[in-house]
Amino acid sequence: MADAIPLTRQPQRTPLARRAAAHGDGSELAGAAAPRAQLTSLSCVIPCRNEASNLDILLPQLCELLPGLAGSWEIVLVDDGSTDDTGALLADWAEVPGFRVIELSRNFGKEAALTAGLEAAAGEVVVMLDADLQHPPSLIAEMVEQWRKGVDVVYAVRTERSDEGLLKRMGTRLFYSMMNSFDRVKVPEGAGDFRLMDRAVVDAVLSLPERNRFMKGLYAWIGFESVALPYAPPARVHGRSHFNLRRLVNLSLDGLTSFTTWPLRMVSVVGAIMALIGFGYGAYLVLSYLIDGNDVSGWTTIVVTLMCFFGMQMLFLGVIGEYVGRIFEEVKQRPVYIVKRKLGRGLRKRGQ
Repeated sequence: MADAIPLTRQPQRTPLARRAAAHGDGSELAGAAAPRAQLTSLSCVIPCRNEASNLDILLPQLCELLPGLAGSWEIVLVDDGSTDDTGALLADWAEVPGFRVIELSRNFGKEAALTAGLEAAAGEVVVMLDADLQHPPSLIAEMVEQWRKGVDVVYAVRTERSDEGLLKRMGTRLFYSMMNSFDRVKVPEGAGDFRLMDRAVVDAVLSLPERNRFMKGLYAWIGFESVALPYAPPARVHGRSHFNLRRLVNLSLDGLTSFTTWPLRMVSVVGAIMALIGFGYGAYLVLSYLIDGNDVSGWTTIVVTLMCFFGMQMLFLGVIGEYVGRIFEEVKQRPVYIVKRKLGRGLRKRGQ
């Protein structure tokens, strides 16, 4: 029987983590970090969907890298409904100590796959990266070094987007400007899911109960001390991105409706402005008729005005409907994902 995984883990924060969380914006906090001892365990979470060719290159690299960073390590691979040879490849790797495979019952999306991986990860530190080889594993060592200095979160930030089309770059700038202009939670532009998180941070993320999980917003909302790590992503070796325009638009709507309310405020403000304009124009027509005897304009003005207001009403109802739809999804309390099977042995000690 498939396993439904609820989100029940509660955060266990250290005094340093509680002090950093009080700032609540995910920004760097000068002088707040305290050095840490040697890293005892590290988990690497990788969501996968049709990435068999890339995993053949990535996993051997991680096998060489991780033993030198922590006393014990594991790689948690989440198969998010793959239709190629990814499932068979992961089953083979699950026989290797230190590898764990979580196969979801269908494609639930990257946000759900990341949540599944975080739920399964047992390390003192968790690193998340994509399977497409655009997140260089060599940066993990630098992330761990920042963690040893006392930083709770190290997130990689893209320094350039030359591999993306003009439309996508413009849409990305517009999205981050809308996300960060009106609310206290600031989502760093260019930051993705490639990041290192301390165990207290992971527990805090998993304690958030929402089903529509916009992970970038959750990372920013919980706070904690964080440091940006610039990097230039290499080109994909195999395959292409699964995030087409429709998926990106849906993800943007999830982010805006999950962490901002300014679209609703915009509806109220624009409605009030249009009502004042309509009232003023009506008063002008009445005065013009009483004073100068001018006839009121004909049916063309009325029809055009009605069509304009009808279009605006439909737009405003659509904005409200997005929020109502999110409420509808949340109140059903369905699990974020369902596990089909689990494979693997968990943490592997150095030298085994």
